Amino acid sequence: MSELLSMLRSGDYLGFMVNILSKCFVIFCCMPIHEMAHGYVAYKCGDDTARLKGRLTINPFAHLDLIGTIMILLFGFGYAKPVPVNPARLKHPRRDMALVALAGPVSNIIMGFISVFIYYIINAFASDNAGAMALGYFFVYAAEVNVMLAAFNILPIPPLDGSKIFSAILPDKIYFKIMRYDRYIMIALIVLLFTGLLNVPLAWIADKLLYIISIIPSLIFG
Repeated sequence: MSELLSMLRSGDYLGFMVNILSKCFVIFCCMPIHEMAHGYVAYKCGDDTARLKGRLTINPFAHLDLIGTIMILLFGFGYAKPVPVNPARLKHPRRDMALVALAGPVSNIIMGFISVFIYYIINAFASDNAGAMALGYFFVYAAEVNVMLAAFNILPIPPLDGSKIFSAILPDKIYFKIMRYDRYIMIALIVLLFTGLLNVPLAWIADKLLYIISIIPSLIFG
């Protein structure tokens, strides 16, 4: 939010528009792929609930959550409507639930890598073209928002993906005790986001992810 306001105050209207457009790209393209990845891995692990509910699709309106979408626009990270998964149908419930949860953040990291790769290509071959520069700017923001989504979702806080990944190593008794309070934990999470208390750890994780996915493109293009 502060980044958008600073762009408007400084007169960086191009940066503002590219920022908004890249977030819309994440909302209408990357988030649906994130959720479909959850459903697809669940389906491959034996649970066809997502398929039966019409969630194995990249149609954004099948996945978007109003509050999560607003959070992406304002803060750069958020969430979509969770894909329904029935653990009883999974072949190996504990392991498979962790794989299903991991699929979402991994899809964002892959899309972030693709965005970074495209940016490096544009920068290497068309850096003197104003239109190409704007397009490169777009892919930089798309990469940043994707890694921020991955960083946000791997936090081990219910109901985020990280909590389900972490549950694979937790005893059932402790896991179910934590999950009884997931609604209240989510409210606390939103408060932390609005107050900015999570900005530093999220930015640190996102920076590390962005550095990692930039290694190969930087080696190729310099």
